[in-house]
Amino acid sequence: MEKDDPVYEDEFSNSDLLYEHFSFRADLGQSPLRVDKFLISRIENATRNKIQQAARAGSIQVNGQPVKSNFKVKGGNIVKVLFSHPPYENLLVPEPMKLDIVYEDDYLVVLNKEAGLVVHPGHGNYSGTLLNGLLYHFKQLPKNSDDRPGLVHRIDKDTSGLLVVAKTESTMTHLAQQFFEKTSERKYKALVWGDIATDQGTFLGAIGRHPKNRLQMAVFEDNSQGKQAITHYKVIERFGYVTLVECQLETGRTHQIRAHMKYYGHPLFNDARYGGDDILKGTNFTKYKQFVENCFKILPRQALHAQTLGFIHPVTGEKMQFETPLPKDMEEVIEKWRQYAKHKNL
Repeated sequence: MEKDDPVYEDEFSNSDLLYEHFSFRADLGQSPLRVDKFLISRIENATRNKIQQAARAGSIQVNGQPVKSNFKVKGGNIVKVLFSHPPYENLLVPEPMKLDIVYEDDYLVVLNKEAGLVVHPGHGNYSGTLLNGLLYHFKQLPKNSDDRPGLVHRIDKDTSGLLVVAKTESTMTHLAQQFFEKTSERKYKALVWGDIATDQGTFLGAIGRHPKNRLQMAVFEDNSQGKQAITHYKVIERFGYVTLVECQLETGRTHQIRAHMKYYGHPLFNDARYGGDDILKGTNFTKYKQFVENCFKILPRQALHAQTLGFIHPVTGEKMQFETPLPKDMEEVIEKWRQYAKHKNL
């Protein structure tokens, strides 16, 4: 799935106001132990690299003083981890928000997320997220494995389109299983740079965090890192310098479509994180440059829309399928490219 959970570069930034996330007292009989090893055994899902990053940023304190990752914790020491952002559970605050609900019953909700809306709170997005709005409209939502109420899957902040939200524990379990077993249906429309060679095909290659740019995901075609990712694509319309495609996800990795398209030479149009905000195809003469830049202004985000969502209803067993039209910004840019291609006979 296209997730909206990038690792932010300033996650461990220093701040005059720090929030306590973890606090531990070392047992009195404990032998001296490096603080990174001390914490990795006590914080679920922590990695040594993350803890060392936190230490370098001054976010780990022993008895009130910042320490390095190799500091030896002794019996009776108070070890705290503090960040400049509040703990996640403090961000789950109901907030009034207009939701574009496509379908709702007693068990689930399908909604159409607008571009620019972050799905859940996290560093840099402490309020005003879709989850804050969901908590206002639906007082009781089951938590997923990440303790995020109602969320079965996610899409990126600047990706628009369909999401399903669970209203009961059993619905959450059933839908999550469908996504895990790849029996759900997820189709996206994307405008990408270049003229894709074949009318349809499959992009393969494991996807994992980029080794140098932590804000990007990278494709490892030899599967040496990351997790298996499979994206099926079909060309919908060709405009010469850009192509409108439909992408069907068989797996759901972070930034899957964006990373696959970048790796195979067709970054999403105006996808700043993956280089699609440059003029990648066509001659860079003045009128063409102005045309592309005007398109960027109309569509100030990656050209990606989660248009189709299908699954089996967890209670009724009915096959559910939903579609939502392309948002106005994508429609307008696609039409501009359509007219440009006709005019230039591309």
